[in-house]
Amino acid sequence: MNIAKMMKQAQQMQKKMGEMQEELAKQEVEASVGGGKVVVQANGAGEVLSIKIDPAVVDPEDTEMLEDLVLSGVKQAIEKGKALSQDEMGKLTAGMGLPPGLGF
Repeated sequence: MNIAKMMKQAQQMQKKMGEMQEELAKQEVEASVGGGKVVVQANGAGEVLSIKIDPAVVDPEDTEMLEDLVLSGVKQAIEKGKALSQDEMGKLTAGMGLPPGLGF
C-alpha cells in the first residue's frame, strides 16, 4: 500500500468534493404542497431559496393550516435537496473502492 498515492487520491477527492458542493449550491429543487398553493425552492446545499404562497390560502382565522403547508413544503424541499446531494456525491465516490458505509 503506497501511502503517498493514497494521500494524493484523498487530496483529489477533497478537491472534487469542494467543487461538487459548489455545483450543488447552484442546483435548485422545488416542492409544491396544498395543490400548488405553497411552493418552496431550495438548493442542493439544503438552503431554502424562496417560498411562494397563493393568497387564497391566507386566512387570518386559520393560520395553523398555512403554517402546516409552509412547514411541509420546506421539509419536502430540503429532503429533495439532500437527495440530490447524496445522488451527486454517490457518483463522485463510485469506483473509489471505499468499504461499505464509507461512501456518501
